[in-house]
Amino acid sequence: MSTFHGLEMARQALSTQQSALYTTGHNIANANTEGYTRQRVNFETSSAYPAASRNRPEIPGQMGTGVEAGTVQRIRDQFLDSQFRSENSTSGYWTTRSEALSRMETLLNEPSETGLSTTIDQFWQSLQDLAVNPENSGARSVVLQRGQALGETFNYFSESLTTIRKDLEAQIEVTVNDANTLLEGIDELNNQIKNLETHGYAANDLYDRRDTMIDQLSEIVSINVEYDTSHIPDKKSGDGVATISIVNDTGTVMTEMLNGVTGEVKLFESVYTDAESLSVIDKITADGADAGIMSTNGSLKGLIDAYGYTDGSSAAGDYPEMIRQLDEMAYEVATAFNAQHQEGQIGSGADAADGDLFFTDFGDGENAHIGAAAAISVLLSDGSQIATSLNGDSGNGDNALKLAAVFDNPATNLDGASIKDFYESLIGDLGVTAEHANRMTANTGTLLDQVENQRLSVSAVSLDEEMTNMIKFQHAYNAAARNLTAVDEMLDRIINNMGLVGR
Repeated sequence: MSTFHGLEMARQALSTQQSALYTTGHNIANANTEGYTRQRVNFETSSAYPAASRNRPEIPGQMGTGVEAGTVQRIRDQFLDSQFRSENSTSGYWTTRSEALSRMETLLNEPSETGLSTTIDQFWQSLQDLAVNPENSGARSVVLQRGQALGETFNYFSESLTTIRKDLEAQIEVTVNDANTLLEGIDELNNQIKNLETHGYAANDLYDRRDTMIDQLSEIVSINVEYDTSHIPDKKSGDGVATISIVNDTGTVMTEMLNGVTGEVKLFESVYTDAESLSVIDKITADGADAGIMSTNGSLKGLIDAYGYTDGSSAAGDYPEMIRQLDEMAYEVATAFNAQHQEGQIGSGADAADGDLFFTDFGDGENAHIGAAAAISVLLSDGSQIATSLNGDSGNGDNALKLAAVFDNPATNLDGASIKDFYESLIGDLGVTAEHANRMTANTGTLLDQVENQRLSVSAVSLDEEMTNMIKFQHAYNAAARNLTAVDEMLDRIINNMGLVGR
């Protein structure tokens, strides 16, 4: 053993405790940094002396040679990361869809004094009043105005739903671009991490940046992350490069988006198509192939479910379905009202004439209802043109009563429901769907918070713990320094105060 072995052992102790103090300081400095994972220095006992060999010195046993800093390790649990990302995708889906449905509820604003239901009731009441006073010009004007208000309400809802869909389309494009930016950023960090790990370094701060990006990507789409460490030298540690795949609800891989080993990156692209006169999402591709987004969770899927997508040859989704139902309702209002209005008569005696079209004529056909809510309007220009009579008597209001009954009669085009019942059912279904989305948003948010709290309990910086560690390492450093002083004094005695006899 070297004469100066004690000095070297004390120096190593100083250096190791110093590195632990520096790491503790790094933790404290980043206590409030988002995405930061606390680190610790793993102390390792250095190789004992002597090593097993033929020419080893004969001593009773091996002697310790001190301590050394083995690795600087991030304290992170990959299982909690995986669980968090799974819950993050589900929470992202329901939060996004809940927000879209909330906008729809705010627009329809039912029940209220300004909603479509109130407008229908006011039109119905004006027809009842006209039936009592068919010759009253004021009552006729009110019917015409309430009819125009009904048409304008349909127009407004259709236009507003279309405007919100345009906003959702813009959100889809922004979300797709964000996902692509994250994939490219993760790939760049993979390359930087690989370069460092190849030389034996653990790129802890780069790992944190990459994990933050992966967490953000998991909110957009459901992903699975795997790590490859084949490039790391023996006896060195590191997380390795990340490979990211899109997975469905059962965990089956749909598309590999980023291969950390080969560096291949696929980017998302949204593909649109027309269905029922609406532009909807056909698919989200990755390098031209369907990425399988419709089988996953995440905010992108939530936006698509709200905006609309193809279901065979038809448009599906929250907003296309609402637009379709409003079109069917507006079509039934116009068709049934026109048919009844044409059965009535205007004027009396020899001057009596059949009633004309009251609302826009949409004709017949399987798709005649498409666009009805946006196009419906009153064609009459004057209240005197309203056909209130059934017998040619200007004082007869029987047809006005039948016109009012249009809103309560069963409608073949509405599966046997009346116009009022159909709209009540439509609003009821929307309320149930929105309530379910809100409940799922709250539930998934709670689960996400629980997993996040578990993850933070493992990975977050505790200032109390770091202060304790700082004091512990400081005392160890002071003790190592005192040991160094003791060894120095011992060597000084041997070197400077021995061999003086006879001088």
